[in-house]
Amino acid sequence: MTAPDPATLDVTLVDGYVDEPAHFGVPPYISTYPRFTAGALVDAGVPEERITYHTIDELRDERNKWRDVADADLMIYLGGMTVPGKYVGGTPAEPDEVRELAWAAEGTSLMGGPVKFGVGEENAGATETERSDLDFEFVAKGDVEAAAHDLVANGLEGFGDRMRDVEEVTQWAREGAFVVEQHPNHPEYLICELETSRGCAYRCSFCTEPLYGNPSFRPPPSVVSEVDALADRGARHFRLGRQADILAYGGDGEAPNPDALRDLYGGIREVAPNLETLHLDNINPVTIVRWPEDSREGLRIIAEHNTPGDTAAFGLESADPRVQEANDLNVTADECFRAVEIVNEEAGWRPGEDRSAAPTYGADAADRLPKLLPGINLLHGLKGEREKTYELNKQFLQRVYDAGLLLRRINIRQVMAFDGTEMSDTGAQIADDHKKLFKQYKEEVREEIDNPMLQRVAPPGTVLPDVHLEYHQDGRTFGRQLGTYPLLVAIPGERELGRVVDIAITDHGYRSVTGVPAPLDLNRASMDELAALPGLGDQRAGTLVVNRPYKSTGEAAATLGIDLPGFTTARTPEGAD
Repeated sequence: MTAPDPATLDVTLVDGYVDEPAHFGVPPYISTYPRFTAGALVDAGVPEERITYHTIDELRDERNKWRDVADADLMIYLGGMTVPGKYVGGTPAEPDEVRELAWAAEGTSLMGGPVKFGVGEENAGATETERSDLDFEFVAKGDVEAAAHDLVANGLEGFGDRMRDVEEVTQWAREGAFVVEQHPNHPEYLICELETSRGCAYRCSFCTEPLYGNPSFRPPPSVVSEVDALADRGARHFRLGRQADILAYGGDGEAPNPDALRDLYGGIREVAPNLETLHLDNINPVTIVRWPEDSREGLRIIAEHNTPGDTAAFGLESADPRVQEANDLNVTADECFRAVEIVNEEAGWRPGEDRSAAPTYGADAADRLPKLLPGINLLHGLKGEREKTYELNKQFLQRVYDAGLLLRRINIRQVMAFDGTEMSDTGAQIADDHKKLFKQYKEEVREEIDNPMLQRVAPPGTVLPDVHLEYHQDGRTFGRQLGTYPLLVAIPGERELGRVVDIAITDHGYRSVTGVPAPLDLNRASMDELAALPGLGDQRAGTLVVNRPYKSTGEAAATLGIDLPGFTTARTPEGAD
């Protein structure tokens, strides 16, 4: 039988989304997997115009698009969740949906991505997983992009599991950039996850990242050329999220290399001068405490080039020494605290203020989010966990708060156990046994730490530019900026979805904020918007409305006898109430 000509193949890529310790791909993110795979297909001879990309949410919402799954000569599913999460922009594919894709495909079917590490009954924490082919003809045990390339090159007859090399990924990342144009969120509400390295120098018991081996880095020109290609396709939002530790980029996998960071960040800014978001994800706090001076220089480079609101996720995982030892965790609570201090000092400044004063908060702080703050990851269900573990974690968080430091995010989750990790022997039993304790503890952290910390990070009057309006609930509109762990913003009233507005923060929840459009026109604002202003409430808002229009904010303030926030304005009253 004659092998099919790659130039005649129709290929459909289905993005079921990924969430790994060092890789994110749930909308508004697009992971590297579909882009690299598309580039590998092009390199193998498949024309761009014969490659179709769909997200799992598209297939849920538009059943007619399943025809692309059924009719494709090659259907490739890309997905897998190796850390649990809650998602707003999209819903990751469940195992039954992935099986349905395999059943619907009339051509050859290939599955790849972190799904190769295993799947559970659902995408949730405190679960055990097992490897499964989910009824696909082929499963990529190595890199799915390499499998796709070789499968096409071999006439759809098979492939040998292998990992791609730097030369291949450099080419495939450029050639696959076109896929972003097929994403339903393109171009306004899509952030491209960028890979700088894979693998990890450390071996924490629960983590799948070491299964990729020791750290291997893409040199700066490789990443920069990918950003250049993505920018040519209209991408303006980027996150350096695919690595275990951005500070260790370009070095030996452990020690910082500031020169490599300077080439990376400077190169990205040069090829994408109009970018709107440049964030990162993981930093290993042990790097900061072992090499403090080089880390400080690296942090300064990042804060010089990134966009505000950036977050460096710190994998403390547990403040309990017993848990740290049992799970090969590489940072103590004291070391993590010191790393938090250093990030605050070097990168916690807000645009428009003295950098040496960081961290700042309260009424005198500049009205933007800090450039880069640490986030803390806490993981429960690990070996050695006990009731005291929960108390030690809370004590650590309280210590950070009492020291006047800032944390952008506290991520509390339960372990998922994967084959190939040390946690596979323990499974999810400890997490299951402690579910009631976990729930109570999580609520206490939200009330006692998250809320006051959020007020410190984003005091009233802080402006969040370019908030994308996503959904309505309880008479309010909710939206987020693009970036790493963006704040969820509730705005009074039901506004048109899909729009982008600047928001000034007026109040705080546990992990979200309330805000109003900025600047807020006192002559046109709704009652609900006026009532949301700090210090006003319904009665004073009513007084403002009754006495409109105003020639100036000073006139409005005089009417109430109180000062009004600096983000209010009183525009020409033609057409006002």
